[in-house]
Amino acid sequence: MANHKLAGAISDIGFYEFKRQLDYKCKMYGANLVLVDQWFPSTKTCSNCGTKKDMPLSVRTFDCPACGISLDRDWNASLNILNWEPSA
Repeated sequence: MANHKLAGAISDIGFYEFKRQLDYKCKMYGANLVLVDQWFPSTKTCSNCGTKKDMPLSVRTFDCPACGISLDRDWNASLNILNWEPSA
């Protein structure tokens, strides 16, 4: 909600309606909408080896103590979400 223009639009319609619209658009264009659990530790998990570590918000680079990879925190999180598979 940091982007005040986007935040205003989302808060006006609510998250349920936002999700419903995304679902509708995905069906219309043949895409898949995958909802990741809000507590999934995407920024705290290494996208290369899966090692988890605590990270304060002020740290912007993920440096894995196990495999040594160094990535931007947001890029690492996006890779984890991209490769996320729901548990059955």
